[in-house]
Amino acid sequence: MWEKAIVVLFLISIVKSEYKYTTNWFKVPLDHFGFQRNEEFQIKYLVNEDHWDKNNGPIFFYTGNEGQIELFAQHTGFMWDIAEEFKAKLVFAEHRYYGESMPFGNKSLDNEHIGYLTSEQALADYADLVDYLQGHEVNPKYPVIAFGGSYGGMLAAYFRMKYPHVVAGAIAASAPVHMYPGMVPCEAYHRIVTSSFGIAGSKCVANIRASWGALRNFSTTANSSEWLQKNWKLCDPVRNATEVQQLIDFLQSMYEILAMVNYPFASDFLVPLPAEPVRTVCQYLNETLKGQALLEGIGKILQVYTNYNGRSKCVDYKKGSDYGNLDASGWDYQACTEMVMPMCTTGQNDMFEPRPWNFTSYSKACYDKYKVYPKEGFARIQYGGDKLDAASNIVFSNGLLDPWAGGGILNSISSSVKAVVILNGAHHLDLMPANPSDPENVKLARGIHKDNIRTWISEFVEANS
Repeated sequence: MWEKAIVVLFLISIVKSEYKYTTNWFKVPLDHFGFQRNEEFQIKYLVNEDHWDKNNGPIFFYTGNEGQIELFAQHTGFMWDIAEEFKAKLVFAEHRYYGESMPFGNKSLDNEHIGYLTSEQALADYADLVDYLQGHEVNPKYPVIAFGGSYGGMLAAYFRMKYPHVVAGAIAASAPVHMYPGMVPCEAYHRIVTSSFGIAGSKCVANIRASWGALRNFSTTANSSEWLQKNWKLCDPVRNATEVQQLIDFLQSMYEILAMVNYPFASDFLVPLPAEPVRTVCQYLNETLKGQALLEGIGKILQVYTNYNGRSKCVDYKKGSDYGNLDASGWDYQACTEMVMPMCTTGQNDMFEPRPWNFTSYSKACYDKYKVYPKEGFARIQYGGDKLDAASNIVFSNGLLDPWAGGGILNSISSSVKAVVILNGAHHLDLMPANPSDPENVKLARGIHKDNIRTWISEFVEANS
């Protein structure tokens, strides 16, 4: 359950655009930090040089997330929108163990091969790639600006922190860099999910909170399985308590994702959704509902979420969270090793059933699946959490509609580690292509990003002149 909840950290949801690039491959070590294994493999990276000034233009470098890199290249419009203005070369690097950057082919995610999937190894891949793009020069010629959203935003910030001689600055959007154990309340994520639905309507929250008991009670009545399958258009019937729980898990994930991708324009990145999807679905719960009438309203929400484009035949609730074209198969392993982000629900300050965080059971589930135990404090110790006084040239941007803002940097730490807060922005809205429906505060955020990028480039040029 919680592994699935964490996976939503890695989603990029934006308006689909078509951009042109060349596909390249770069050889990296399997293990950057040991000397006993000398294997190498290739990671994919995409390049566009249409506007690049090869004499002194910057390199805009996207630190790839948990998924195929083409998805991020096609859906990180801010980089493309400003490439001409900055005369920049665009590079999108694929994260090891995702997409086609598999060190052991189709066996890469097997337990005996997956152990080299870590953020630290991926950052070292990126550092080697940038060194190659700079011609292996001791004194590099081109300023490099890292960009990333969500987990990619975390990597962009960590790239600047770990390799400041390689990266001049970083735009880290919706990066929950202090959502590690002991740093924020475990219910923070779901409180913001609930808040997003509450903005759309207080009855919406109350109805969703009541729906869990209504569904559990209804599932015990005669003919409930047939009714749910027919009215909710489920691919499979709901015949027992295990399947009821699977359906409830699917519904909870649905609400989480709707809140995360609550954009002011229609989007089809994860699943096709209308503009302001939370407000759209809450219209079906805008009055106090009970019993079967309540379940009919929930069924209508399911149809918006799973079949807005009319192409889905049924709701496959047993497949777990639906992330569309994003293949994040390796993320559960990362969440079971280094990226431990506690999540819980209380049923009081959120609209979900109470589910406490239990590290012991979480660890057991990880061991059962991967034969590994998570290191609870590893990422905080490795990267600092929110103790970033020694860092520089990073902008952390967060939208307050985004559940991941609960683990984001919302206050500037220093004059060069800055926070940009987007009042009515969902998950890294500022990295998306410019859209006529953009709120003014996201336009302002993008302007702040550009001001900082100019400063970082000027500092690089001055230091290397």
